[in-house]
Amino acid sequence: MDLSAADPDTVLDVLDRRLVCALQVDGRAETGRIAEVLGVSARTVTRRLARLQQSGLLRVVRMPDIEDAAVGALLLRVRVLRGKVDTIARALADRSDVPFVDVMLGGQEVGAVVLSDAGSRDRLLYGQLPATAAVTETTAHAVLHAYADAGQWRAGYLDEAEAAALAPPSVPRPAAVETPLDALDRALLAGLGTDARQSHAALAAAVGAPESTVRRRLHRLAEGGLLRTHTTIDPRLLGMAVDANLWLDVPPGRLAEVGAALAGHPRVHGVFATSGPANLMATVFCPDHAGLYRFVTGTLGPLGITRAETAIVGRAVKRAGIVLNAAGPAGVAGPRDRRAGP
Repeated sequence: MDLSAADPDTVLDVLDRRLVCALQVDGRAETGRIAEVLGVSARTVTRRLARLQQSGLLRVVRMPDIEDAAVGALLLRVRVLRGKVDTIARALADRSDVPFVDVMLGGQEVGAVVLSDAGSRDRLLYGQLPATAAVTETTAHAVLHAYADAGQWRAGYLDEAEAAALAPPSVPRPAAVETPLDALDRALLAGLGTDARQSHAALAAAVGAPESTVRRRLHRLAEGGLLRTHTTIDPRLLGMAVDANLWLDVPPGRLAEVGAALAGHPRVHGVFATSGPANLMATVFCPDHAGLYRFVTGTLGPLGITRAETAIVGRAVKRAGIVLNAAGPAGVAGPRDRRAGP
C-alpha cells in the first residue's frame, strides 16, 4: 500500500491502533486476552489482526535481548553519491546482520544498525564499503550502553491499566551461568524471528516436535528473557509522521541521567550511549515537524544537552530484520560472502 498518497486515518481506525498497541505490549498475547482487555469480541480481534497481517501492514517478530544484542553494535552513517542511495540501502538490507536500515531525508545518507562478529564487521568497514564507488564517507558509532530499543516503544493508545493487564510477567535478567540453547531452542527462536505470533501447533509442525514439548520449551525461553517481540508497522499509521535520529552531546557526568530520562519518554523508540563525535543517540517518532520542534526545545532543552544534530528519516527500508521495501541490486556483500569487495 502506498501510504504517501493515503490518509492514515482511513487505513487504521482507533480500534486497529489499539490492537497494534496491545501487540507492542506483548506480541504473543492470545486473542481472547486482547479482546477481554480492550472490551471487544474475540472474533473482532481475530478478523482485524488477520487483515492487518495479510495486507502486510503489520508484522510481529522476536527481538534479541537489548543488552546482549545492542552493546557493541555499530550505528552506521553512510554518505553516498546522489542517485545511488537505493542501491546501498537495499544492499545493506540484504545482510542478515543488519536489522535496521533507513534512508535519511535528502537522499544522500543511509543509516544502519550492524550486529556482527569482528570479522564480518571489519570486512564491511575496511573492505566492502570503501571499495563501493557509490560510498563517499562512512561513520561508525559503537553502542556502549542501551537505555531503550525499538521493542520497548508504545504508541500510546492504551491506558496504564490496559497496558498492565496485557503485559507478560516480569522476568529478571538471567544469571551469568545459563542453560545453553540446543537445536530445538534455536529452531523455535528462528521461527519466531519471522513470525512471533505463530501458534504452538504451527511451531510444532514447523520444527517436527510434539506440541507439548514446544509449549514447555517456549515457557523456559520466556523465563530466560528470550521472547521479546517487536511490532513492525509504519509509524504514520499510528499518527507519527516524522521519524528522526538525534545525535546528542551530553556532559559525561549527566550521560546516564539523560539517557534514562529519554528512555522513558513516549516519543522515543531508542536511546544509546555511543562512541564518536556525539555520545548519545536517540530515535524519536513525532506527529509532525512542529511536534519534533517541541520535542527538541521542550524535552531536550532542559536536559543540559550542549549540541543536537537532527537527522530526519525519509524512508525506512528495514526494521527489526523485516525488509519493508522491495529488494534491489546488491552492492555490499553480506556476512556469508567472503569476497574482499562488494
